This record gives sequence, structure tokens and C-alpha cells, in this order.
Amino acid sequence: MKFIDEAKISVKAGNGGKGCISFRREKYVPKGGPDGGDAGRGGDVYFVADGRLSSLLDFRYRREYEAERGQHGMGSLCSGKSGQDLYVRVPVGTVIRDDESGKMLADMSMDGQVFICCKGGRGGKGNAHFATSTHRTPRFAQPGEQGESKVLKLELKLLADVGIIGFPNVGKSTLVSRMSAARPKIADYPFTTLVPHLGVVKYGDFGGFVVADIPGLVEGAHEGRGLGVRFLKHIERTRLFIHVLDLSPTTDRDPIEDFKTVNRELEAFNPELSARPQVVALNKMDLTGARNKAEAPLNFFNALGIKVFPISAVTGAGIKDLINYTGREIEAGKDGKAAIGLSVDAASRYRPQGLE
Repeated sequence: MKFIDEAKISVKAGNGGKGCISFRREKYVPKGGPDGGDAGRGGDVYFVADGRLSSLLDFRYRREYEAERGQHGMGSLCSGKSGQDLYVRVPVGTVIRDDESGKMLADMSMDGQVFICCKGGRGGKGNAHFATSTHRTPRFAQPGEQGESKVLKLELKLLADVGIIGFPNVGKSTLVSRMSAARPKIADYPFTTLVPHLGVVKYGDFGGFVVADIPGLVEGAHEGRGLGVRFLKHIERTRLFIHVLDLSPTTDRDPIEDFKTVNRELEAFNPELSARPQVVALNKMDLTGARNKAEAPLNFFNALGIKVFPISAVTGAGIKDLINYTGREIEAGKDGKAAIGLSVDAASRYRPQGLE
């Protein structure tokens, strides 16, 4: 299914019905009093987080949502029924913002979470409601109130425990396929990954964690270069980063400079991200000459106190140690500070459908 992580929609609650103007007219009752009934209220608009959904694709085809209006009042003191509420289902991890102000209205971070977005209008009262001892035949009734309406921007931020970051074509997608059952498209050219991929990594006898392969970052990504900020938002909820660096002797890339560049982009996008715990994976160690190139990065990261794992995503060498260490860090972090905008319980509870 196509992955869509942003959408703009308009929502409107139902209008209240009109109160009824009516008088009792029966045989032998020539001057019956007012009997106009009250109208029903309009339906509310709710958003519901649904763990079975994984994309905002449906909102590309339908952009307007309106709840049912209330039924008008009727004679013989019959009240109109209220309009049905509208429930709009969104994927877990969806952030709902007011499009005009940019204010966040709700963060749908837990499966089953409900947010009331727009309240329906009240139904008008019939003329029977306004009869008094001095005004026995009121020929007016209340109109219904208008339901609330909003233009919203929906943003889907993936819920993952671990974010795999790094420059394009360093082996992130291959690492995800090795660590989990996910099977992302892999090829040897920049920006192969055009959508984030989620995988569930089994750890220990019963544990596991969700890992997200974030499309490649480049210098200036926070300003929109490369794939830009389109995917940077997906790493805001993660607790830990696995930073993949390319140690292929055939490339002229400097892994230390790449590490510094990506971290500058994280800090520019959100200063809290640069302080998030990181584990470094020195990839492509199966290639001849890679170990000679690894000496300087190993010394650099050891001096910073950053855990380093020489690995080969192709052969699987070093992957098990990386998974075990990451799993222990995630378990230890569940008692600590949660990721930005997301409770620890919410992050650990959500698992993408079909990856169990």
C-alpha cells in the first residue's frame, strides 16, 4: 500500500435542526395550543486512532467530512432525533493540527484513543416551549445552531523504539532486513528508500522492539534538501538511534564527518534529537580494507563514550550483538524519560499490523 504521511482535510459537525411551529388542531378543539416540538442536535466529529491503519492514503481521496444534522422538530410535540456522530479513523501516531494556526489539537499516540474535534450545533426549540400565560399562541420557534467546522492538517509520525539513521546508501535498509522480518526494496543508488520502513526485532525469549529505517539524510535536510523534512519528523518519537556509517574502502566518504553532519541536521531540526542516545554501526566490514579504515572511527567514538559495533549488514556479522545491546538499552529506558510527545507505554504498546 502507498505510504502517505500528510493530508489536509476539512471537517464539520452537524447543524442543529429547526424547532417546529405548530398548533393543535382537532375536532371539537378549535383553539388548541402550540404543539411544535424541539429539534435534534447535530452530530459531533470524533477522531479515533486505529492500529490497523498504516497510512493517510484514504484522506487523499476524500477531503471533506461532515456529521449528520439534527432532525427538525415536528407537530404534536414530537422532537426531532439527533444527528449521528461521525468517527474518523486515523493511524496510530497521527498528529492533528489546526491548519490556520498550526496549533496541535491532538496526538493520537495510542490505539483506540478518541479525540472530539467538532461539537454539533444544538437543536432549536419548538413554539410549544415559548407558550406563557400571557402569550398563548407563539408563532415563532428557534433555529438550530451551526455545528463547528475546522480545516485540519494531519501528520503521521511513525511509532518506533529505534530509528536507523545515516546518509543515503550506507546500508540502512539492508540492516532492517537483517534485524527483522521487514523486506524493504534495496538497490545500490541514492534515495532507494522513499518511504520509512518498520520492522519488529525479536529480542530475548519474549521481548522485542520496533525499528524504523528513515530515508537517507543529507547536509541541509532540515531546510528541505534531499528528502528534507518530509521524513525527519518520523524520528522524533524514537528512544534510541542506530547511526549507520559506511566503511567501504572504495568510497571517499569520511565516516566521522558523516556522523557530525547528520547530527548537525538533527540538532537544526529539533535540538532534543541530538541529545538522544546513539549507537554507531560501522557497516560493510566484510569488504577488504574496511578494518584499516575502522581504526580512526573506533578511537573517535570510544573517546566520546559511544558504543560502536563493527557489522556487515550483508553477511550478518555483528548483527546479533547489536540487537542484544539495543534491546537491553530499550528495556532499561522504559523506566526513564519517554521520547518527545509520546509516553513509554504508548510506544511499547503499538506494533505495526502484519509484523508480529
